[in-house]
Amino acid sequence: MDEIWINGGFEAPPGAIAANDRGFTLADGVFDTSLVLGGTVFGRTAHLDRLMAAAASLAIPAERAAIEGAMTALATRRGDGAIRLTLTRGPGPRGLTLPASPQPTLLGTSAPLAPAMMFAPLRLQVAAIRRNETSPTARVKSLAYLDSVLANHAAKQAGADEALFLNGAGRVACSALANVFVLSGEEIATPPLDEGVLDGIVRGWVLGHAAEFGLAASERPLTVEDLATGQVFLTNSLRLIAPASLGDRLPDAADPHLVRLMTGLCDAIGDECQVDPRTRGAKLPG
Repeated sequence: MDEIWINGGFEAPPGAIAANDRGFTLADGVFDTSLVLGGTVFGRTAHLDRLMAAAASLAIPAERAAIEGAMTALATRRGDGAIRLTLTRGPGPRGLTLPASPQPTLLGTSAPLAPAMMFAPLRLQVAAIRRNETSPTARVKSLAYLDSVLANHAAKQAGADEALFLNGAGRVACSALANVFVLSGEEIATPPLDEGVLDGIVRGWVLGHAAEFGLAASERPLTVEDLATGQVFLTNSLRLIAPASLGDRLPDAADPHLVRLMTGLCDAIGDECQVDPRTRGAKLPG
């Protein structure tokens, strides 16, 4: 097993986390997963900003320099792949009361590149579990991920690839692992953050660059019925942009507008990382 980064250096995994760490006992922490190519994190600043903002929203002390140092060390060692930074509130006594002087734990791990998952189509199933849009943890990458684990297991048992979450109002929120968009004609729409949505890095890239590809982007509430009006796609940092469909059939083909958006994302990654994901085995539709 690869060594992990913990509190400033690489260590062997056994015994690395305190038994009373609140991340372990209470899921009291946040994390961030990013794509690394050529030793460079795509969207590095955005990932750092989001992890710092998530920690602040949960009152977990975070040092940007320490997080950035861990990101650099992991990316350099991994080269091509995925890295994950986990920040917990650290050890604490039994109970829910926040420690008076928290000592956060910063943990970093990495995994090999999985190019086959980039741009790969997915089948979605609406989950019985609802996304709680009133919870602060719905808008951050909290360690409390069991709803997604269970919903995804149920989706796979039913023959789908991933679960689609609705929120408490019955509107579309996100999938178990990604942001949701629908492309209709030359418009792309995605639920706003207050629907119980994570501020995804690739989501932000799509919203910020859609106009360059002749697409009008909007954030607005979506229903399951709205998804039937066009091409559904998911975004996250490792899948990048994935065509999706509700039901037991994969999407027949990707909309040409969507393929241009995918191509543009590959170009942007190549510009920042000096490595185009297509040279590492990522395949666009068509």
